[in-house]
Amino acid sequence: MRLELRRVLQGCRRGVLTGVGRSGDHSLELPGCLLYTRCGTVPHLTHQTLHTLQHLPAVTLIPMDSLAEHQEVLEEFGGGMGKFAGLQNSVIFCSLHDSVAPHPTGYNTNKTVSVWGSGGRIELSVAQYMALQRAIRPDWYQSLADGDTQQLSTHKRVRKSVDRTLSNLDQCLNLHISTEGLRGSEVFGVVEGGVMLEERVRSAQETAKRPVGGFVLDGLHSRTVSQELRSQLIAAVTKELPEDKPRVLLGVGRPDEVLECVEAGVDLFETVFPFQVTERGCALCFSYDLDPDPESSVLESREKETKIQQKSGDDTLENQEEITQFEMNLKDKRYRDDFRPLVKGCQCYCCKNHQRAYLHHLLVTNELLAGVLLMLHNLEQYCSFFQSLREALEGDKLNALKKRILQRRE
Repeated sequence: MRLELRRVLQGCRRGVLTGVGRSGDHSLELPGCLLYTRCGTVPHLTHQTLHTLQHLPAVTLIPMDSLAEHQEVLEEFGGGMGKFAGLQNSVIFCSLHDSVAPHPTGYNTNKTVSVWGSGGRIELSVAQYMALQRAIRPDWYQSLADGDTQQLSTHKRVRKSVDRTLSNLDQCLNLHISTEGLRGSEVFGVVEGGVMLEERVRSAQETAKRPVGGFVLDGLHSRTVSQELRSQLIAAVTKELPEDKPRVLLGVGRPDEVLECVEAGVDLFETVFPFQVTERGCALCFSYDLDPDPESSVLESREKETKIQQKSGDDTLENQEEITQFEMNLKDKRYRDDFRPLVKGCQCYCCKNHQRAYLHHLLVTNELLAGVLLMLHNLEQYCSFFQSLREALEGDKLNALKKRILQRRE
């Protein structure tokens, strides 16, 4: 695997990863995203439905949480998770935790890290973790890490987290070399350190000394760290990392946060944000078009005005405070007679064939088709956003793109 940087603009790294996967036949444009799945399946979508979309990422993310309790099945199958889930043509990246699933704290020890499946807690030592990786046979996987730190964690606890993670990385690398089933896979080192700059930098410096294929910046999820602090920590960490290896950030996906993290030096994210928006019964509707037509601008202005009214008067959604400025709440009754597509010009199946009123009907009647159509639309919008981001970096239009995306926040 080789990272070719084409240019760096305002801290953003525009490049391409070549030789990706065991076969080396894949490539991945940066900045980009990883396709979020559970047990190898994108929530709400079948493989056939998923591949009606354009711009799908070349790398599929599979969290360990959903696989740990199925180790015996995978070992008996013997063909790896890619073949088991019908993902032979995709590169598999196995992360430790699912960014969306609950992850109780206080259960990691000096020798084990806990993950949580449908059957409860599963303790994993390094040997058990590597045995699971041998059964999964990913193309990329992160090392076993102790990321169980909070904003109020003591310096002693954070330091212990970094030390444990480095020790686990060394053990993973030793076992990786001697494990035939992992030949050709890449180990990604994990950078820990909580919100303590000193420990973050130390973790990055030490991890960079190891023969890893890339880096996972852990513990910086949207729900645990403020946007400003996250950007400061990432900027300090990426200065310590080699330029020729990719940096992955999981648990962050909102467009404005993505832009800030890309400027701080992050290369890869995950498509968990479209799933979260879908679960809220919402559709992504932010604009990333650098050359909008006048009619679209007027419609967006009207959407902005009605969105303010929605925040003050709509009580149809239990978790109203979670709705971001980048989405529309289709449970709102004002969409009952709205016969426009979700987003004008969107090429997804939903926007080509259905209207907002139909999605509203599906949501209020609890039809399963609502999740399918919304996930198709939200993934299309999100992956197209990353394509637009790459084009903006190539054309020196990053500031224009930022202004276009963030204008809905004003």
